[in-house]
Amino acid sequence: MKVVRFTVSDRDEAKQGILSSDFIKEITGDIFSYWELTGKTYKKEEVQLLAPIEPNQVIGIGANFVAAKENLPENPPEMPVFFFKSLASVTGPGTEIKIPEPLDEVKFESEIAVVIGKEASHINEEEVADYIFGYTVGNDVTAPQYFHSDGHWTLGKSFNTFTPLGPVIDTEFDPSKARIQAVHNGIKKQDSETGLMIVSIERMISYLSHVMTLKPGDVILTGSPVGAEFLQIGDVIECTVEGIGTLSNSVVKVKSISPV
Repeated sequence: MKVVRFTVSDRDEAKQGILSSDFIKEITGDIFSYWELTGKTYKKEEVQLLAPIEPNQVIGIGANFVAAKENLPENPPEMPVFFFKSLASVTGPGTEIKIPEPLDEVKFESEIAVVIGKEASHINEEEVADYIFGYTVGNDVTAPQYFHSDGHWTLGKSFNTFTPLGPVIDTEFDPSKARIQAVHNGIKKQDSETGLMIVSIERMISYLSHVMTLKPGDVILTGSPVGAEFLQIGDVIECTVEGIGTLSNSVVKVKSISPV
């Protein structure tokens, strides 16, 4: 099942649906518990897709890929590097990544994003799959110049529009042998299998569940392959996870009224 959020017009409220071929079947209810079809159907070209979920929170993991299998450590880190991203940073497919004027260096980072489907607390790695609702594509846009000297990453990850998600949540996706790619202005820059992850999806979600209770709608960004580069004004960045789809966004510059 491929879950989407969409609008039919600019003045329309966001709707939920199930993507079937070139059609979207509208649904109502809670996608994590009980929902039903409304009977309304839309052609894909009739709608504007949004981020497929409004997350409760967005958590990412840092430095989670190596370039080749021989570079994988024998043991994963005891304490993985996690960070939060602001909810204001979430945007959808086809939207603009807006870079505030003070920022000189902003990177794209193509990733698999996990959507938690039910409350998870103190679960082990073997149980993790039962708590995942599905997967989508994420772009963990990053401004390294706003990383704090003491190691805090939140500011550099949390500018508005810095977390594109979409186009769908795939509830049947198998990440074990998936490929993550990024095409920057028509040139492939990232292309990696999930076997090059240092911390597995199962371990990172189990670990987080022992620190905090994860809730339905939480989104976990699982790390980006090597090859991420800096974005420039007018660029188009396409993040693809085979089996889920492609998340495409353009890049613009905006004036900032903040003190940064």
